[in-house]
Amino acid sequence: MSSSSISTVSRLTVSPSSPIFLSVQDFPYQKSSSAKSDYNHRVGVGAADITKLKANGFYTVASVHGATRKTLLKIKGFSEVKVEKIKEAIQKCQPSASGFITAMELGHQRKRVVRISTGSKQFDSILAGGFQSMSISEVYGEFRCGKTQLAHTMSVMAQLPKDTGGAEGKVAYIDTEGTFRPERIAQIAERFGVDPDSALENIAYARALNSEHQLELLNTLSKEFAGGEYRLLIIDSIMNCFRVDYCGRGELADRQQKLNQFLMKLAHMAEEFNVCVLMTNQVQSDPGASALFAGADGRKPVGGHILAHASTTRVLLRKGRGDERVAKIQDSPGNNLPKERARKSGCWEMAWREAW
Repeated sequence: MSSSSISTVSRLTVSPSSPIFLSVQDFPYQKSSSAKSDYNHRVGVGAADITKLKANGFYTVASVHGATRKTLLKIKGFSEVKVEKIKEAIQKCQPSASGFITAMELGHQRKRVVRISTGSKQFDSILAGGFQSMSISEVYGEFRCGKTQLAHTMSVMAQLPKDTGGAEGKVAYIDTEGTFRPERIAQIAERFGVDPDSALENIAYARALNSEHQLELLNTLSKEFAGGEYRLLIIDSIMNCFRVDYCGRGELADRQQKLNQFLMKLAHMAEEFNVCVLMTNQVQSDPGASALFAGADGRKPVGGHILAHASTTRVLLRKGRGDERVAKIQDSPGNNLPKERARKSGCWEMAWREAW
């Protein structure tokens, strides 16, 4: 990359006054019925209500619209009457979000999708250009197969200009395994001609301590994402905390329920804020697993059907000969290319080969 392109990746800033933020101005006026007052007031929604919504992770009109009444009732001080007033107000200020749209309109919305390069042209070719925004992508595999390496590389690629495979955005990184290394980010940034300090400044990092904290971090990110500067969210790895907090078959149902709630939140954020969500996942041995999930060695990704349905794109990584790695696209609805494999030597320099 030429030196002239380095200056395009600088520290990105987020304006807290962005119009996407939830405020009382988002709600319609209603004429006061009092004879002594002729001013307009909001329909059942005041500044105090907005403050409570934001304190519980609802920073935009769309996020409130997507929340169930059951969820809103959990907010301290919100009665059924208050929740109904809020829902009615949301319907009035965003009528298009409450019904059907034409396929043409959906097509226009899909034009906002950005594809972020993996750093390898060969890898990008089977992903139709890279991992896409407004969706969840999952990369799974065994220990030392390259999952975290890909996550680090994507953290830099997302900051590059769009004409070089980037998204010109900031990155949020949720680390559940303690494997994030700033020095590795600096090395990758130098490789792509990016100032290491700027690359590190554009990454918001958090260490998830448990599954509950992992969900709380998502609520915190809702405020940051509402600024519109973020384009990539990485979770490395998605199931680590859930596997620790919920042990055995007796807690499996509870784990899957919490996981489903987490993934639903992820999907809403990806669509609302036009963010690419990339999550890594572990594998487990299961000799009796079906061919749909398990490979030839009897290993399958953790998380079961719930995680499989939530992922728009699934990529399997495994070890090859020596320091080589093999990658296989398991599922990608927007990709009509045949399943291919890739072998890499060194720092994600891949030589892709046809068919398995």
